[in-house]
Amino acid sequence: MAPTSLSKQSPIVIVGAGAFGLSSALYLAQAGYTNVTVFDKQPYDKNAYSTADGADAASADFNKVMRMSYGDEIDYQRLAWDAIQIWDVWNKQLSASAAQDLPAGLKPSDKLWDNCGFLRMSTDGGLSAFEHSTLRNITREGLRSTQFVIGDEDDEKRAPFYFREGEWEKKKDPFHRQKKGESLAGVFDTTAGYVDASKACAWVMHLCRQSGVQFVLGEKDGQVSSFIKSPTGKKTVGIKTVAGKEHRSEFLILAAGPWTPYLFPAVSSLMETTVGSVAYFQLPPKNKAPHLWERFSPENFPVFAYGGWTKGLGIGGFPRTADGIVKIGYRGVKYTNYEDVEEKTTGTKHRISVPKTKYWPEPSEPAITRQAVEAIKSVVREALPELAELGIAGCRNCWYTDTLDTDFVVDRVPGDDGMMICSGGSGHGFKFLPVLGREVVKIVETPTERSAIAKRWRWRTKASGPRNGLEEGESGPRNWKKQEMARPEDWKFDMRAKL
Repeated sequence: MAPTSLSKQSPIVIVGAGAFGLSSALYLAQAGYTNVTVFDKQPYDKNAYSTADGADAASADFNKVMRMSYGDEIDYQRLAWDAIQIWDVWNKQLSASAAQDLPAGLKPSDKLWDNCGFLRMSTDGGLSAFEHSTLRNITREGLRSTQFVIGDEDDEKRAPFYFREGEWEKKKDPFHRQKKGESLAGVFDTTAGYVDASKACAWVMHLCRQSGVQFVLGEKDGQVSSFIKSPTGKKTVGIKTVAGKEHRSEFLILAAGPWTPYLFPAVSSLMETTVGSVAYFQLPPKNKAPHLWERFSPENFPVFAYGGWTKGLGIGGFPRTADGIVKIGYRGVKYTNYEDVEEKTTGTKHRISVPKTKYWPEPSEPAITRQAVEAIKSVVREALPELAELGIAGCRNCWYTDTLDTDFVVDRVPGDDGMMICSGGSGHGFKFLPVLGREVVKIVETPTERSAIAKRWRWRTKASGPRNGLEEGESGPRNWKKQEMARPEDWKFDMRAKL
C-alpha cells in the first residue's frame, strides 16, 4: 500500500529524462498515478535523444551493452533476464506501429535492441573467476544452453545446430586470433547484444506520453535551479526552475544521472560523477568497402569485451551502426572532475565531481584523454587492424555516476519523505530501462518490503566499505585536471598498425 500522504492523484515530479527517470515515470503512470511530470534541461522533444543533433547524456548513445552476465550477482542477472523479455516485446510493438503514430526519431523498421550476442574474450587462454561464477549462476537458472564456452567440447558440437552457417566461426573469433596462432578462449552469450539507447529513450518517452506523463524540457523551463522545502526545512515539496517558476510536488524522484550529486550534494558520499571514454571509427562508404560493412555487421560481429569482463584494459566494442560507425569504449580508468558546487537551498559549498558536457555546468570540447586513446589504439592495432588503417574519426566523453559499490541508489533521502534518489547507474544501468521502474514503484509504495535487488539499492554510507574509488577524492590519480588530453593527431595510427 502507498504511503498515506501519496494518492494516485498526488503531483509527482521526476528530475531527469534519462533511463532511470523515464522508466520510473512509465511504471508510475501504468500503476495509476495520474499526475507525473518529468523535467529535464535537454530538449529531447526536439533532438529525439540523438547525439548527432546535440543530445549529450549517458542515456543518449548509439549503443549500450545488453547482458545478463553478472558473476555472482544473481539478482542483477535475473533483472537483466526480465529486461530482455521486454526489449523483445518493445521491438515487436515498434515494428507493428504505424509510421505516422511514432514520434520524431523513430520508424517501424528500427530495432531498439539487437540480439547479436556478446563475446567476452580472454587474452590469456583461460576463463576468469567472474566467468566461472557467471556460468554457475546461469546454469542454476536453467539457461546454460544459451552460453557457448569457446573450446568446450560439448558447446562446440552443438554450435552448428544453433548458429547460422559460418556465424559461429565469425563470432567466436572476430579478431582472427587462431590465424595468428594466438590463444582462443572466452564465453559467447547468445542472450546478449546491444540496445540503441537513443531510440530506446525516444520510444519510452512515447510510451510515457501515451500513458499521460507530462514533460517539461529545455534549458529554462526544464532545468532545476533549486528544491523547495517545507516550512520546517525537512521535506522537499517541489522544485524551482531556471525560468523562475515553482512546481509543487508531494513526491520527487531525483534521477539526474551524473548531475545528481551536482543538484543534491548530500548524495556525493554515496556516488561520484565519473567519465568513460569512447572512440568512433567511420567505415568508408558501403560501395567502396563492402567487405568491411559485411565484416562489422551485427550478423557477423558481436558486442565484445577484449580481455574479458574483469581483466584487460577495460576495452569493449560494438558492431557497426547503420551509418557505418564502429564504437569502441575505454573504462579502464573512470575519470573525475572536481569543482566548487553551491547547494542552492542552503548556500553550503561543496567540492565534488561534476560532468563536463555540452550542457552542464559549462560547455566542454569533446576531447578524451591521451591515456584512453592509447589504450584503444593498442587493442585496435593488435586485434582490428582494418580499423587502424582508418584511424579514429571522433570521440566522446560519456559521464556516469559510479556508486561506492556499483549498486544503484533507489531510496528515500533519510529524513525527507518528499524525495527519492534514483541514480548511480555505475556504467551498467541502461539495460534495465524496461524493468527499473517496476522496482521503483514497489519501493515507493511499500518501502519496507523490498525485493532482493531493491535491498541492494538502499541508502548507505562509506562505512559500508567503498570499493569503487570514491575514497580517492580530488587528490587521486583519476582527476580530470591531471590528465593529458588527446589531440586529433593522436587519433592517427603509425605504420606499425598495419603489421
